[in-house]
Amino acid sequence: MRIAVLAAGALLSASAYAVPPDIYKAHTAAELVRLCSTPASDPDAATAIAFCHGVLAGAYGFYVSATPVAERFVCAPDPAPKRSEVANGFVAWAKKNPQYMNDGAIDTLFRYAAEAYPCRR
Repeated sequence: MRIAVLAAGALLSASAYAVPPDIYKAHTAAELVRLCSTPASDPDAATAIAFCHGVLAGAYGFYVSATPVAERFVCAPDPAPKRSEVANGFVAWAKKNPQYMNDGAIDTLFRYAAEAYPCRR
């Protein structure tokens, strides 16, 4: 019984902090750009930027784990750039390439990354 009460309390506490799904989504490049360029003055800036960085890190982490080295077209330099550098670079690149704003967020992120961080073989 005590576990059920604790679980219910945790669930209610978590739902009080639930984020509306339409605010934090990154299906298109435009949505990812919006999140990654959230101004510091926005009350949700920390969350939006953290979400952006999570998308960047997660996408690259999956890419590295799923793509054999010989097939990679994006390679992080050594030392690797900070997430904020990648995010800012992506935002600037996307704004110069508006034709991709309706494309998938991850596809467009990798278009940028292929230009910014190509593999040198």
